[in-house]
Amino acid sequence: MMGGGDDLFARPTAAIRLTDRQRLDWLRLSRSDNVGPRTFRELLNLYGSAAAALDALPELAQRGGSRSIRIATLAEAEREMERARAFGVSFVALGERDYPDRLRRTASAPPLVALRGDLACLQRPMVAIVGSRNASIAGIKIAAILARGLGEAGMTVVSGLARGIDAAAHEASAATGTVAVLAGGHDQIYPPENEPLLDLLLPAGAAISEMPMGHEPRARDFPRRNRIIAGLSLGVVVVEAAEKSGSLITARMALEENREVFAVPGSPLDPRAGGTNRLLKQGATLVSEVDDILAVIQPILSRPPPEDSLEEEEEAMDGADPGDNGRSRILSLLGPVPVTLDDIVRASGLPVAAVRVALLELDLAGRLHRDPAGRISLR
Repeated sequence: MMGGGDDLFARPTAAIRLTDRQRLDWLRLSRSDNVGPRTFRELLNLYGSAAAALDALPELAQRGGSRSIRIATLAEAEREMERARAFGVSFVALGERDYPDRLRRTASAPPLVALRGDLACLQRPMVAIVGSRNASIAGIKIAAILARGLGEAGMTVVSGLARGIDAAAHEASAATGTVAVLAGGHDQIYPPENEPLLDLLLPAGAAISEMPMGHEPRARDFPRRNRIIAGLSLGVVVVEAAEKSGSLITARMALEENREVFAVPGSPLDPRAGGTNRLLKQGATLVSEVDDILAVIQPILSRPPPEDSLEEEEEAMDGADPGDNGRSRILSLLGPVPVTLDDIVRASGLPVAAVRVALLELDLAGRLHRDPAGRISLR
């Protein structure tokens, strides 16, 4: 049965608490085919529970043009939960007490995050430090100085557990609290040589992942990890990033979420400084010492928390089925060029709720692509 239009995730943190069975249902839904963070959110707002959404998936995907959709089984979810417990990992749902608040407010917040370590560090203000894997001695030194200074100022340092700058930032802030964002499951640490570093940071820090247990990271998983690094943080500090560095992706994602971007300048002769120097030309805050970061971050902490990035759905969803003609109309309007939900509503003449349902069906059928800004195109 379809629920009302209230956005279940726009409530204050700790407003919900899942039962064990609800957590398994959330895990099943999040592990089913074509159910990304935005689609998960739409499904729960539409049906009111993960259990009801799971029951509706086959029909929704069929209406969107797919003959079948793989739905994660209860046995698969139970095995993953058991594997997680063996590693000391807990699954925390969007809106529960331990879910990081700034990440919750992002447009593509994971429905569930797998956490281990000292979760208190996730409730403090966080600043990310990222940069080159092939870092110079000078780059490693400045990353460590900045991380140590931020930790001493009461901040949690966030990074991606990669070689080079990431590792230097984690090591320097291990005593005060640092968060490692993983590209794979908690039992598939990458790179493997940084497992001892992870063990070092867990007593005062934490590790977080949205990926399944047993998932070995692939190239396309690192941008997903980077959006979590950006989403957790008040700002992202980039130290030594080449022109096509993944750290620049993290910086771009931070800007999309209205977070601060900082850059450490480097020699024009060093290709590892090409990306950071370009960030400075584009308006990033120049950093030579930790006070440069704190001068920007501390005033933010005195402001009220930002509004959630996703708008609350105000229209009732009962009777929102667009019908065959509505689906055909929406499909004919879409193409390879990304457009916004408002564009589709205006062009189709259909109610917002009906357009959302049609897009959800196409999404579950694997026919839609959503870019980081939430714009929609056909695959």
